[in-house]
Amino acid sequence: MERLDLKIKGMSCASCANSIERTVTSVAGVVNCFVNFAAEQATVNYEPRETNSEIIIDTINNSGYSAYYLPKLPDEQAREKKNQKKEARKLLNKIITGSIFSMALIIGTLEHIGVKISPNLSILSNPWVQFLLATPVQFWVGLDFHRAAWSAFRHRAADMNTLIFLGTNVAYFFSLWATVNPQFFVNQGLRPDVYYEAASVIITLTLLGRYLENRAKGQTSEAIEKLMGLAPKTAKVIRNGREVDIPVLEVIVGDTVIVRPGEKIPVDGEIITGTSTIDESMITGESFPVEKQIGDEVIGATINKTGSFQLTATRVGKDSALAQIINLVQLAQGSKAPIQKIADRVTGWFVPSVITLAIATFIIWFNIMGNPTLAMLTLVGVLIIACPCALGLATPTSVTVGIGKGAENGILIKGAESLELTGKLQTIVFDKTGTLTQGKPSVTKFLSVESTAGEMNLLQWSAAVEKLSEHPLAEAVVKYAQAQTEEINFPSVTNFQAIAGSGVEGMMDNKLVQIGTGRWMNELNVDTTSLNSEKTHLESQAQTVVFLAVDGHLKALIAIADAVKPSSAKSIQQLKKMGLEVVMLTGDNPHTAQAIADQVGIDRVLAEVRPDQKANAIAQLQQEGKLVAMVGDGINDAPALAQADVGFAIGTGTDVAMAASDITLMFGDLQGIVTAIRLSRATMSNIRQNLIFAFVYNVAGIPIAAGILFPLFGWLLSPMWAGAAMALSSVSVVLNALRLRRFQITA
Repeated sequence: MERLDLKIKGMSCASCANSIERTVTSVAGVVNCFVNFAAEQATVNYEPRETNSEIIIDTINNSGYSAYYLPKLPDEQAREKKNQKKEARKLLNKIITGSIFSMALIIGTLEHIGVKISPNLSILSNPWVQFLLATPVQFWVGLDFHRAAWSAFRHRAADMNTLIFLGTNVAYFFSLWATVNPQFFVNQGLRPDVYYEAASVIITLTLLGRYLENRAKGQTSEAIEKLMGLAPKTAKVIRNGREVDIPVLEVIVGDTVIVRPGEKIPVDGEIITGTSTIDESMITGESFPVEKQIGDEVIGATINKTGSFQLTATRVGKDSALAQIINLVQLAQGSKAPIQKIADRVTGWFVPSVITLAIATFIIWFNIMGNPTLAMLTLVGVLIIACPCALGLATPTSVTVGIGKGAENGILIKGAESLELTGKLQTIVFDKTGTLTQGKPSVTKFLSVESTAGEMNLLQWSAAVEKLSEHPLAEAVVKYAQAQTEEINFPSVTNFQAIAGSGVEGMMDNKLVQIGTGRWMNELNVDTTSLNSEKTHLESQAQTVVFLAVDGHLKALIAIADAVKPSSAKSIQQLKKMGLEVVMLTGDNPHTAQAIADQVGIDRVLAEVRPDQKANAIAQLQQEGKLVAMVGDGINDAPALAQADVGFAIGTGTDVAMAASDITLMFGDLQGIVTAIRLSRATMSNIRQNLIFAFVYNVAGIPIAAGILFPLFGWLLSPMWAGAAMALSSVSVVLNALRLRRFQITA
């Protein structure tokens, strides 16, 4: 299955999004299609053996909309932004034209309601003059409504454009009939009133609402614009032995790039000469500069603070970390939250129901009052005041702002579903090493049962085997051995094997060297009795203990300590205050695990859990009826991260863990988990507010427009006011979503 991400133009409401989903899903080979009305994006999963991206794009284009590949590179997105501004200027010109003509039409109607106007303006009251003023608004300013409505009609669909098209044309042609044949109304004892101003004002106000809505929606994706703005434009590289300045887009993998103090790092790379401190806050949200030296990786768009250095470019263009983050945030903002299904079900039948109700309203009032004018006004009012846009915008606008707010602060949320679930979590499970702790362990004790002379050989053997392992504890043993002597000779190791959750082993000098946990030693029948008391003492101090055995005989004990992160205890205390159960899941022994748990305030500990058992441990917690999150950073955490309802990966960990997770913290501070949960809860609260407003607006507004108050109070809602209410409803929903931008990251 392949994924296709598209930008969609031409949608006017959530009904359009639903129509596109139905059309694309009907294409053979398409597995599913999700369209986000607010973000104007579509995500299509399809079977490449049965269809392809071009067929899907053509299908959407043939349905009356415009589809093209989602811009991902910063320069592509800049062009997209430029085109949007151009379209906004055209729309504004139409709004200004419509406003001028509509104002003249409103002045012309004042005499009909008893308001005296200047004799010089009385010509505006002439129906034929009003016809001349209204026609350009109806058929030029409102041209997009007519085109879109006709396109929807040809494809047997109905949307917001259909309602505007019907409402304004009914008012316009009713007025034209009264202008051309006023005697028809006089013969029935009615005044031949015209309502050109209603049609013109409705079109102008709707366009104004759309303009304000688009501007507000643009602010919802402000996070993307900020990320795009981080990218530097030029880079200084060494080409043919000379330093040259070139556009960043021309940098290729393998180029040597020069970075001076105060400059932005142009591309991702590895430092080959020099040292420095890097401000990575714009990518990770971490405020403290990070020290970098030869061999360290640096991220493009971060700021070099102190020293000069050279780097070898490793990732450029769409492969760079910044481009991938932008792409991830874009796709996440375009995804759908489960709560959106409520609005989708309603908007699926909304427009046809409104049209049916409007016709019924016309028939009822015409039969009761025998007054075509009154019946026409209620019909237009119902068509115009109904607003599926507010329902369609209620969820995606909040999701867009919420995910963007997280991205600004180094919290990458992969989708709307993850955002929604995060606020409902009941249990948080933490891995220990690299998550609760610094992940930079060091050897605190090497206790040998051999003589001092033999201890160095044991240390060299230990380091030689551990050098082939990727585990953080292995790195600590190697560094310790290197620190004990100026020059260490690593013996050649054969038949190396890493036993997940247990230890490592290898052959050297015809000897089998094994390093691992006490549990593993017991399984190997290695007697550790002589060092068990020391093991217990060290583990009570939160130190991890492993044993070294040679040819099945115990030779040494290695104690390794990993300091707890400063933020761990505070973050866990906050999580518990928020009503969440906190669990530690580790492959370490119970004594060390409990010592760490006591330091950070965790009550429930699952120790000696092997990597292949971690996912099962998460599943058992889920079987208790809980929504469970897993927080980890290593390759061995990936299955558990995937099993959890929400997986949090520490961004300082491995790419595999990040790929398996739902939320990535670009920095190691666990405060990001607290923030993510608070942000989720704030976003879901905002969505519920939007949905309630949208439902209440339509439930209350449509009956009022239908004339429910007329028999009681003799009051009828003017179509102009109905148009104003409709335009403002969508804007109100978006403005409410924008309040999330004021979300405070700190608790």
